[in-house]
Amino acid sequence: MLSIRDNITELERLVAERDAAIDCYRDSLRNVADYTIELDDHLTSQQRRFVSDIAENLNDPTPEALREASATLRALLRSYRGKAAEFLNHIREQLASTARALEEVMESLAQTDDDSETRLHSAIAGLRELAERPAAAPVREQLLGAADMVCNGVEELQKLHEAHVAQFKTEIRMLHNRIGQLESAASIDSVTQLLTRGEVERQIRSLEAGRVSLLLIAASGLRLCEMRFSNEVAAELAGAFTKRLRNNFPARAVLGRWSAEEFVAILQAPAKDAIGLAKGLGDQLSGAYSCLMEGRVVRPDLQVRVTVLEFAEGTADRLLSRVRELTRHSPAPE
Repeated sequence: MLSIRDNITELERLVAERDAAIDCYRDSLRNVADYTIELDDHLTSQQRRFVSDIAENLNDPTPEALREASATLRALLRSYRGKAAEFLNHIREQLASTARALEEVMESLAQTDDDSETRLHSAIAGLRELAERPAAAPVREQLLGAADMVCNGVEELQKLHEAHVAQFKTEIRMLHNRIGQLESAASIDSVTQLLTRGEVERQIRSLEAGRVSLLLIAASGLRLCEMRFSNEVAAELAGAFTKRLRNNFPARAVLGRWSAEEFVAILQAPAKDAIGLAKGLGDQLSGAYSCLMEGRVVRPDLQVRVTVLEFAEGTADRLLSRVRELTRHSPAPE
């Protein structure tokens, strides 16, 4: 009897701890939503709504629902970070444009200032010279007074101009500092764009024969993802695939997108090493990818196949012909 009572007490304690943990998790989600960094009004309000929806849907959740909520939150944060990078890049470009405009104004002011100052000093000297002539005796005092007035006005304008120049310099310096800060923030997770098909062809034609191999990577599922979900999900899937693809190649490898579902990697390695890399590449790149659609996680699937083509001396055109033959029915990327 005592054992049953002890077990019930222990069960009640575990249930209470579970409920407290779920409440804390729900509160944490609400805090993530409340303290979302302000960007564009639409982006920020949408992010808050999506994260809040996760919290609201955690009523007596199952372990599977909790794992799904965790995956959804991770995808939302990853997506928002990418949007924040784009937003900061846009601001950086605007600030850079403003800084260039201010610098052009500074150059124009400096040039205008030199010309105007020369003409004004010449005019003042002319007035003083005119006042010294015998014929100007009746109006000498008026001429000298006018010259002094113009001279004082020039000094005041010069002081005002120097103040404006100093202000412009300060603003330009602040803009450049801000641009540097934004560039650092935006480069945390910026997605490097792959080369276009035309650039890939140019790279292949410029290769020297030797320890060079070409890997043709077919990622079946990108077009199906677009038809099944949306253009946005397909774009996110392509970006996630690209990141994973880059992580599997050395930094010197040249990567490009040949068609909608065909990618090319130019590797500075003999065919034997390229074949060794290709053996496990298909398995590492294939499978489900987590993407977002209207605030919920979807998992489109990719099936990746890798073909190794060796680059021999004098066969750049032949190699391109082989790639075109293998990708003959693949449409160009959007």
